[in-house]
Amino acid sequence: MVRPYDPDTDAEALWEAKRAFELGLGSGTGGDDKRAKYEGKLTDDYRESWFAWVDRCVTDDERCILVEPEGDEGPDDGDDPVDALAGYVFVLPERLAHVWDAAVLNELWVAPAHRGTGVADDLMDEAVAFARSQDLPLDRLVLDVDRENERARAFYERHGFAHWGEMVAREL
Repeated sequence: MVRPYDPDTDAEALWEAKRAFELGLGSGTGGDDKRAKYEGKLTDDYRESWFAWVDRCVTDDERCILVEPEGDEGPDDGDDPVDALAGYVFVLPERLAHVWDAAVLNELWVAPAHRGTGVADDLMDEAVAFARSQDLPLDRLVLDVDRENERARAFYERHGFAHWGEMVAREL
């Protein structure tokens, strides 16, 4: 059952899920250098900074971070980096809509043992409902996805996302 993140009970599980999300971004789509960059940022200072960001967003609207607790009925193979959460989704609060003039799906992560079980669909449905409730300059929900992550791209396409421009980046 998808519900809002509770900082009093979910913080450690959310951090472990966030770590898994970040490490997943750096593996399989860019070589050892990319993975090392993502691993390198997961310091204690980053954790503190990220939780300050989470707290500000949740203060704006508790629905911006939704979690799916693992529960007793779900698979638990003991190999998941997080036993307490099957997944989470983080949509930026309405106050930040002007970042892209739209709702922004910041992060969506599902534990490996829960992939293909409908958890991601449930989280996405709730993220879309939350985005629709926002007063936005553009009626869109946007995200970035690694073009080499075929599984994620197929999931987003199945949920009605289509290519809309292209994000480019440069080293600083």
